[in-house]
Amino acid sequence: MTRKPITDLDEALIQAGIASDPDNPELTDEQLASVKPFGEVFPSLAEAIKRTRGRPKLAEAKEAVTLRLSPKTIARYKAIGGADWRDRMSKILEKAGG
Repeated sequence: MTRKPITDLDEALIQAGIASDPDNPELTDEQLASVKPFGEVFPSLAEAIKRTRGRPKLAEAKEAVTLRLSPKTIARYKAIGGADWRDRMSKILEKAGG
């Protein structure tokens, strides 16, 4: 995807918007030079965020696979109960495999 370049008018409108926002003024060069990484300023909070990001780890995580099924087969599983059709199919395959 190619983006068309910002015109001078677009840039002027952007700069006017920045200048007119009293709650979010543009940072000066001195302020930018003094910026520190989040983890350096709030180390314990940064560590807590790292630990809680994403889904909890499962003892036996499922593995993603690609499987081509007929539309008729998928429709039958979806008709039985909707959104959890993949889980039902997984349980049936586990039982069939012994």
